[in-house]
Amino acid sequence: MTITELLAIIAGRENSGVEFKEDTLRIEDLAKEVVAFANLRGGRILLGVDDDGGIVGVTRAHLEEWVMTACRDKIRPEIIPYFEMVHEPVADRDVAVVDVGPGYTVHALWHNQRRQYYIRVGSECREASPEELARLFQQRGTVRAELMPVSGSTIDDLDLRRLRDYFGRIRQQELPTDSEGWRHLLVNTELLTESGDRAPATVAGILLFGQAPNRFLPQAGIDAAAYPGDAKEYAVIERAPLRGPMTPLYGGGRLVENGLVEQALDFVRRTTTPAAVIERGGRRHDRLRFPTEPVREAIVNALVHRDYLLSGTDVELSIFSDRLDVVSPGRLPNAVTPERMLAGCRAARNQLLKDAMGDYNYLEHVGMGIPRKVVRGMQKHNGTSPELLAEEERFTLRLFA
Repeated sequence: MTITELLAIIAGRENSGVEFKEDTLRIEDLAKEVVAFANLRGGRILLGVDDDGGIVGVTRAHLEEWVMTACRDKIRPEIIPYFEMVHEPVADRDVAVVDVGPGYTVHALWHNQRRQYYIRVGSECREASPEELARLFQQRGTVRAELMPVSGSTIDDLDLRRLRDYFGRIRQQELPTDSEGWRHLLVNTELLTESGDRAPATVAGILLFGQAPNRFLPQAGIDAAAYPGDAKEYAVIERAPLRGPMTPLYGGGRLVENGLVEQALDFVRRTTTPAAVIERGGRRHDRLRFPTEPVREAIVNALVHRDYLLSGTDVELSIFSDRLDVVSPGRLPNAVTPERMLAGCRAARNQLLKDAMGDYNYLEHVGMGIPRKVVRGMQKHNGTSPELLAEEERFTLRLFA
């Protein structure tokens, strides 16, 4: 933002999209203003401007860190606003601009161990009434989280190498020759979204092709752990946070960089010891404890179908002496049940993620991955049947060794 743009905003006074604050306010009061904007259509908080529009400047040390702490610790789900400093040369003072995008869900102030919901009404922030809150939840329920803009992100936060590989090698499209061409292509394929003069990445864009997805989406990853026994314990064979984009990178006909799926499969391979099997005729060979195809299907399903509105938890990959669990945060989508999954029911919470991962041949487009790859694969491997466990806020796919 230029100083001319800043002065024009200040001259327009406080309104539904602009709030003036001195940076001496309490952290929960800042979070309350951010929540109110996110629950409307977004807006800007100008820190270092008094109620009358006078530029008093910012004084707080480590201001950006303080703002981000407010948005991560005092708001549920967390928000990452766009932050920038603008210098006013006449007064020789700085103004911090906290740019809040529209929330993809209903946000709340988290203070004193309880949630409080705020909305923006004109130039005022106020607590939502039960009726207003009900309407807000209803409105946000129609929005696909994967298509929501990721506040603070730009096209530069996407991995151009992976985008070239995806659109060129996999989709067989002619690649753009300039930045405007890329922006046009990515907006039309919903990996970017237009938001005023900016084009932030969508949640799907960051998850699939982000250079550092966890910078913006803390829930974008897999927490992997291998235990020596049949229960979770402090002692582990290995524990690893798996991070990065979902998609792999190929170049020159070979795999250059793993995506999340390959990282998870590598973790399973290095933390499990093959079992010795004696075939007819006395021939011995080593058999994987968990076959690759069912494990891959379980991991891909968890990444594609999880609820990304639940920001505090990753997909879990847990390996025990007798089983492997893949836990996906959130309830099953669209009235899906384990019984329907076993019958090949097709329903997607995140259709864009599903389509893109299908383009990489991770998923069957006919929705038969669970019955064909997981159930048949495990029965062929060792005669066991997987368990599908739907709980209140998570779904577990369990494979037996």
